[in-house]
Amino acid sequence: MTATPRPGTPAAAAAQHRAPGRQPPAPLAPALHRPPSAPAEKDRTDASVSMAVTLEEAPWLGWILVKALMRFAFMVANNLVAISSYICYVIILQPLRLLDSKRFWYIEGIMYKWLLGMVASWGWYAGYTVMEWGDDIKAVSQDEAVMLVNHQATGDVCTLMMCLQDKGLVVAQMMWLMDHIFKYTNFGIVSLIHGDFFIRQGKSHRDQQLLLLKKHLEENYRNRDRKWIVLFPEGGFLRKRRETSQAFAKKNNLPFLTHVTLPRIGATNIILSALVARQENGSPAGGDAKELKSKSKGLQWMIDTTIAYPKAEPIDIQTWILGYRKPTVTHVHYRIFPIKDVPLETDGLADWLYQRFVEKEALLSHFYETGAFPPPKGHKEAVSREMTLSNMWIFLIQSFAFLSGYMWYNIIQYFYHCLF
Repeated sequence: MTATPRPGTPAAAAAQHRAPGRQPPAPLAPALHRPPSAPAEKDRTDASVSMAVTLEEAPWLGWILVKALMRFAFMVANNLVAISSYICYVIILQPLRLLDSKRFWYIEGIMYKWLLGMVASWGWYAGYTVMEWGDDIKAVSQDEAVMLVNHQATGDVCTLMMCLQDKGLVVAQMMWLMDHIFKYTNFGIVSLIHGDFFIRQGKSHRDQQLLLLKKHLEENYRNRDRKWIVLFPEGGFLRKRRETSQAFAKKNNLPFLTHVTLPRIGATNIILSALVARQENGSPAGGDAKELKSKSKGLQWMIDTTIAYPKAEPIDIQTWILGYRKPTVTHVHYRIFPIKDVPLETDGLADWLYQRFVEKEALLSHFYETGAFPPPKGHKEAVSREMTLSNMWIFLIQSFAFLSGYMWYNIIQYFYHCLF
């Protein structure tokens, strides 16, 4: 008896490579006993089977289409009421911003967390869940940190929105660094109000964008009580940057990577230089004791975050919204580094970041071969944690969004009739 290769193993991959998209052929009857018309009969049989499969799948495909349209209609309505209500609340709370800025940004952060929770719920109810590995980042949720994340598709952002929901106020106090194209999406105005930074890619914009990032951090990070920053150092999706990254690596004698690309240093360097508390002889450089007491401790952790999709098939935003893909478990691996172990000078930081992405490459290679991340050093087995969302909490925030939308609609309608 021949053993069937386990899915996800090199043996299974080799078998698939040998005969892509085909099942192993059934044993053939001896040629002497095969009727002359066997090939024609076989073709007709295959055609009948294909037609039968198509007819059997038609109701299922129809249901997928109907479900996708229903989900899309719900999400359009969800965006209309939730985002509009968020904007109305922010406008009405502007006097509080003048009187008590810290309290205003706290309330705004809670509403921001709820909005991201709604986005997370779209994937949650479609069966797109998350399994977490490595360090438990809840332990540092009260401290300032930077997340360094590999980037494969638009669904990476949705995955992070989901798996960070149960990490306290992390989402409420988080700042995202994302491609400028997101500014023009339905969520762009929310991100602008919250203080996220949209970065424009390309060599011609690089220096200017880094200056704008430094200014943005100085004006918004501390003033809005932000604590976490999400950064995609690769500067783009894997499929778009891999070839360029590999050519750059070959030219500069750098590691040749397949599952990730070489990170860019500029944004990380700016973040560290702006937010790490500089110290001399155990005390922050400059300033008196009163000034020190009012200042933040600065960044304390770097969280190396690796997202892995089964069979290396990432989820994009369209799939997240329409839900036409079968339920999928996305795996997220965390590794926490104290900021004191991160070099602050440019060359040292570059080497440190390259090493992190070499480790990501090894993590993803192991995952794609075995379906799991490797155990930490000194451990025999890797432990995973299933991330969950509370259905009751999702129901409450969705209800609040629709009730708020109804309330603001009636208020605006009342004032409209009073004025006109």
